[in-house]
Amino acid sequence: MKRRTVDAAGPLRAAQDQLVQAVCALGAVLVASFAMLRLIPGDPARRIGGANVTPEQVEQIRANLGLDQSMLGQFRDYVLGLATGNLGTSFSTHQPVATIIAERLPKTLELAGAAFLLAIGLGIPLGLMLGVVTRDGLRPRIAAVFTGGTSLIHSIPDYLLAALLVLVLAVLVPIFPVAGAAGAGAVVLPAIAIAAGAGAVLARVTRIETLNVLTADYVRAARAKNLSSARLYLRHVLPNVLTAALTISGLILTSLVGGTVVVESVFAWPGLGTELVQAISQRDYPVVQAIVLLLGVSVVVVNTLVDVLVATLDPRSAASGK
Repeated sequence: MKRRTVDAAGPLRAAQDQLVQAVCALGAVLVASFAMLRLIPGDPARRIGGANVTPEQVEQIRANLGLDQSMLGQFRDYVLGLATGNLGTSFSTHQPVATIIAERLPKTLELAGAAFLLAIGLGIPLGLMLGVVTRDGLRPRIAAVFTGGTSLIHSIPDYLLAALLVLVLAVLVPIFPVAGAAGAGAVVLPAIAIAAGAGAVLARVTRIETLNVLTADYVRAARAKNLSSARLYLRHVLPNVLTAALTISGLILTSLVGGTVVVESVFAWPGLGTELVQAISQRDYPVVQAIVLLLGVSVVVVNTLVDVLVATLDPRSAASGK
């Protein structure tokens, strides 16, 4: 009876540990979103004032922007603003940062969602199929081609793959738009550029997990019962493979955040990534802070939810994580 109590409490304790780690990570993201741009040389006041600005005018602009305070004072105002839902006002456009994010966020979610669905929609079935085809050392050439091909795709940087896709499928063979977000086809090339590397990793992990599951004792026992192939793979193999794929999918979703920022700039996609690059070049502190914080929080939340879900579905993972 005592052992049952411990085992049942395992997922709950794992979830509590994950929540504590998430809170610490959110604190680190909060500090990083405030400090990262301020550590880079450059004065927003001089940039706003222009080439002929006088020192007195620079000081006046700094005072108007609240940059005449100490770093601790600026951080205090930043945290208090977040607590009241105030993300600040853009130094460059004088728009509320919340308005900028509200305009840009839907396009980023559209692109990230399309890339995620593409990555898991191709990665999991491909890895599962290759695991079945190459089990027990069968078809080594196919396994070698698959391993080499996925390694090559994963090694290509997102921005380089994006440029190649534009050259081939938008310039040489004008099937898709070169840039922008006009029309349904505009999302195809940036989604492929973001999803390719992640899908390759997911396919390799799914194949390895499939090979491991196929050699498990319960699968051997199921084979001995002369179960049909469909029932064997759908009932005994697929659920166990999906547990590992779920964990990797969460990591992939968080990795798509960074890829989206880079690829949006290549395709001039009107999302948060493009806005972030522009804000960094203009030393627009409030916009950079808000976007970095939003992206960081999304990464932490997704990772935490995936860890809690995996620990709930498979208590063994909670025990092994101790």
